[in-house]
Amino acid sequence: MPTQASQSVSPDLRSQIASLLGREPRGLEDVAVYGPGGEPMVIRVSSMVEGAPFPNLFWLIDPALVYRIDCDEAGGLIHRFQQQVGGDPDLQRDMIGDHRAHIALRNSYMSTVIEEQLRSGKYYEVLQQRGIGGIADFGRIRCLHTWYAAHLVVPNTVGLLLDRYWADIDRAG
Repeated sequence: MPTQASQSVSPDLRSQIASLLGREPRGLEDVAVYGPGGEPMVIRVSSMVEGAPFPNLFWLIDPALVYRIDCDEAGGLIHRFQQQVGGDPDLQRDMIGDHRAHIALRNSYMSTVIEEQLRSGKYYEVLQQRGIGGIADFGRIRCLHTWYAAHLVVPNTVGLLLDRYWADIDRAG
């Protein structure tokens, strides 16, 4: 089971994250979730990266999960989930709540310096309207990776749908 953690990022850990990403991490603030073996699974990223607003608070870096989600997305899972959500007012309401909670969580991590930079660039208010994965339409699912990264930190509707989908596949397989 993954565990949440908050510690400073050492050079060795940064190197490990870069290896998992295949590039140097940008805007890296912390590791949000570690796997059972102590490996980083989800990183937390600044709301301002290289002078530009960055709405993705959490980034999934676990290679097995990234690959599994890649395959599911390629197989049309976003479309299937979107149809499911579109037909269920409770799921729609829950997703809106997830986005609002994510915005509040992102704000709680935002330093006053970053907030001031965002405000001076007129980005802060825009960022307040961007939820999980930076999406403005709170009824849409754009990327399962960003939803699942956020889900591993704070459970959310789409992450739960994905967990159930995988459990059904594992039972059937």
